[in-house]
Amino acid sequence: MDPVTLETGRLVLRAFGPGDVDAVYDACQDPDIQFYTPVPVPFGRRDAEKRVREEWPEAWAADKDYVLGAFRKDTSALVGSYCLTKVSQGVYELGYWAVKEQRGRGYSVEAARALCDWGWATLDVHRIEWWAMTGNTGSRAVAERLGFTVEGTLRNRGIANDGHPHDWWVGGLVRP
Repeated sequence: MDPVTLETGRLVLRAFGPGDVDAVYDACQDPDIQFYTPVPVPFGRRDAEKRVREEWPEAWAADKDYVLGAFRKDTSALVGSYCLTKVSQGVYELGYWAVKEQRGRGYSVEAARALCDWGWATLDVHRIEWWAMTGNTGSRAVAERLGFTVEGTLRNRGIANDGHPHDWWVGGLVRP
């Protein structure tokens, strides 16, 4: 599938392009993004280039991972990265990270809602899942505002970038 562009009242969601490498690199220097999301640590410029120029376009082309950057309409600043990733037939996972300076303004709810709405309308989706390491209260607050039901905590579900296993929350949103 070719990448799409979505708009909300305050944001434009679009595929990342070569001109966004610096913004992705800068955002991923945040220790919270490096701890709570599966990015390399340390996160180098080459990591940003590889995602923007190779991995994310290839994922769109393969119809497996639909990654969009959210950018403010008023300043064009990067707000964050939002994606729907195919888990199995009809089941997708919502993933996101937000630029530290853009948090707490409702942008992640706005961007994620637009992406989920696009997924319901475009993809054969009956369930969207959300996963976050326990302690990532910002991610959980976004998921709950979107209507996700937190379905449980999985003990020692995954090893984080600190090399230790951590518990994870899991939630689901079913087709409205």
